[in-house]
This record gives sequence, structure tokens and C-alpha cells, in this order.
Amino acid sequence: MRSHETDKNIKVLVGNVVFNHEGTHLYCDSAYFHEVENKIDAFSNVRIKMSDTLNIYGDLLKYDGNTKIAEIYNNVKFVDNQTILTTEYLNYSRNSGIASYNTGGKIVDKENVLTSKIGHYYTNNKQFFFKKDVFIVNPKYTIASDTLMYNTVTKIAYFYGPTNIVSKENTIYCENGWYNTKTDKSQFSKNAWLQTKNQHLEGDSLYYDRKIEFGKAIGNVTLTDTVKNIIIKGNYIENSEQLHKSMATDSVMAIFVDKGDSLYIHADTLKAKYDTADNIELLCAYYKVKFFRADIQGRCDSLSFVMKDSLMNMYYNPVLWTDENQLSADTIHLLSGNNKMKEMFLRNNAFIISQSGKNQFNQVKGKNMQGFFADNQLYKVDVKGNSESIYYMKEENSTNLLGINKAIASDLLIFIKNKQIESITFIKSPEGTLYPVNELAEQDRILKNFKWRISQRPKEKLDIFKWE
Repeated sequence: MRSHETDKNIKVLVGNVVFNHEGTHLYCDSAYFHEVENKIDAFSNVRIKMSDTLNIYGDLLKYDGNTKIAEIYNNVKFVDNQTILTTEYLNYSRNSGIASYNTGGKIVDKENVLTSKIGHYYTNNKQFFFKKDVFIVNPKYTIASDTLMYNTVTKIAYFYGPTNIVSKENTIYCENGWYNTKTDKSQFSKNAWLQTKNQHLEGDSLYYDRKIEFGKAIGNVTLTDTVKNIIIKGNYIENSEQLHKSMATDSVMAIFVDKGDSLYIHADTLKAKYDTADNIELLCAYYKVKFFRADIQGRCDSLSFVMKDSLMNMYYNPVLWTDENQLSADTIHLLSGNNKMKEMFLRNNAFIISQSGKNQFNQVKGKNMQGFFADNQLYKVDVKGNSESIYYMKEENSTNLLGINKAIASDLLIFIKNKQIESITFIKSPEGTLYPVNELAEQDRILKNFKWRISQRPKEKLDIFKWE
């Protein structure tokens, strides 16, 4: 190293220049040393060695020995263990241990490449803070954010502004949250949502494990099947992409969206199974199930909906209401197509009731029943086995009673018009009597197991959350 003085305050050093300032070594090809001001201008092949693992490289350095602030220019490289930061300008304070850039920078480690317009690196806790056009590129996904903090030890990225995480499998958005790039576990909040090919999940707080493709959402949660047009709402939803299953609970509701009239289902718990294309193929509702649509309502303890067949199955004390009719059985199956009801099957202990007047109930019961719909209106019911009926006969176009018809038969055929039973036809082995009203005792006017459950009928969609 050669040196000479340009004036009495500046020393010029040339060739393999080395400075030592309080344990920090500075290397360069040449330098100006301002002795009075305690400053250094270093040129070419600049290197600042802070420790065995922390080094800064560049083409030009301005160092103030009083403030211990280094400004490095052009082809700057900041190396801390396996983390490498490159930029064109870096400000580093030895007092605070903070390195900053504002002209754009790139950070590379084993897992990720991160770029941003503005960045600050806190060497004491190994934490980066980035702002403006922040991007993390990982082989499995890309993160774009407005404001982000990244810990080079834990490999966790923290988001403090609008953020998108895009992968082959899904897209995630949030405005607050964190992502562990080592374990692929993450949590998001503030307008957070997750979008797969056919599903959209949103809630107050989202958790996602990319390795096992498992997500859960808490608080004001909505899961939408964008192909089947089904929406599941609740305060807690779990979704497994690997197992093709989801589960929802806590004030949960499924909505089968239809422009004409949507179907709303509530239960303690909803479970959905998806096909390989992520379309819902089976929806199951458990415990205290109620549903509402303008033209049909129902209640049971559990329910399943098979999408392929458009088949709803109701189990454990089920009851249906359609127009003026109440229908019940041990199990009920409702078949639909093109968003319209087609057929209904009542298995074992089938019972139909409709109110004819005050304390007057038309009733039909049998082993099994099959109902038929036209334009979502029940118009015919075929009763099979052990049929019984009580029917209030009235004068045509009048409320005047002619009598009460009480009959039994092997099979019955019921026709319904204007939402009321119009006629009952006895198919096999009929036995019946038309009683004058005052000759049939009150207790004989109801069939065994009669139960009028009108108080349980939901009158609007929010009634599905009431359980009497």
C-alpha cells in the first residue's frame, strides 16, 4: 500500500488498502482518508467485514467514523450467513445495525428470492422490512405485497398491506398475516380469502397448510362452490384439498343459489365431499336440520344431498311442508331436476296432513308414499300399503260440510288441486264410511300418530336457525 497527502487533512492510499475501525475491517483498492473529519472515501473492490458471517461489498464507499454510518454505491452486495442482498445503494449504521436501501434491492436465500423498492435489514434480529412492489418468488408460489417483514432465521414473512400469494393450486389474498416459507404454514386476516379452481373461501381469519393442502377459516366464513353455485356460511369451516372434504359449524347455513328461489339449509354441522375436479358431489347436514324455500320447507335430524342425482335424503323424524300439506315418514327422499321438484318418496309410517278448517284436518297415512310434482306443486300422491284416511267432504265451492269420510284400503291415490286435497281414490280392498259431522267423536277424527307440527314450520329463511 502506498500513501501520500494531497493536503494536510487528506491522505491518499493506493493498493490493497486496509482500515480497522473499532473491530470492523475495511478493504479497497484505493481511498481518501480525511483525518480531521474522521471520514473515508473508498474506491474499487470495497469490502466491509463486520464479522465472520457479515460482509458488505461495493464499488464506492463513504464512511463516517464519527456516526459509524457507511454509504455503499454500485454493485452493492450485503452478505449475512446464507442471506445475500444486492442493490445499487446501501446505507448501513454500525450503531443500530440497520442496513437500508431505497432504489430497489434483491434478497436471495436457499428458499426464496425477494425484491422490493425500499428495504431495511435489522442485523441484530435478522429481520428485513420491505415496502413498495414487494415480491417473494419461491419454486412453489409467488408473494406480492405492499408492505412485508421477513425473518431470515425463521423464514417467516409477515404482511402489513394488500398481499397476493399465487401458486399452481390456489390464490390467497389478505391485508394482514404471516407465511412460514420453511414449513408452508400460514395465517391471514383482514379481508382474507383463498381461491382454488372451483372454490372460494373467505373469513375474518384464515389458516392454511400448503404441504397437506388443509385450510380453515374462523369468523364470518363463506365457502362458495362456483360451479354448483352453492354457498356455505358459518363461523368455522375446515377444508382439505387432498381429502376433497370440508366441514362447517357454528351458525352454519348452506345456500343452493337459484335466480328464481334459493334453498337455505341450517344444521349444527355441515360436511361436503368433492369430486376430483373440486365440485361438491355430496352435502351432509347433521343435527337439528331445517331448510327453507318459498315453495317447500322441512325439518329433520340429519340430511344428505347427492348432487349427481339431485336427491335429498331426510332422516330421523323428518317432516316436509309444501303449500298446505304436511308430510312425514321415517325417511323422506326428494328428487329434483333443473332446480324443480320432480318426485318425493316417503318410506315407512308415511303421513300427510292438511288443515281443512278450524280443528279440521284431512289425513292420509300408509306404509309408503310416492308424490309427484308439476311446476314445483305437489299434485298427486300414490299411497302403498295399510292405507287409512280421514277426509272432510264439503259442498263444491263451499265451506259447508257434507260429512267426514273415514276409510281404509290397501292402496290410495290422492289428487291435489289449489294446494288442497281434491280427491282420494281407493285402489284395493276399500272400506269406508261417510259420517255426519255430529256423529263422529273428536277422538275418532284423528288417525294414530297424528301430529300437527305447524309451529315448527319456517316461514322465512332466518327461521331455519330456530329449533322448537
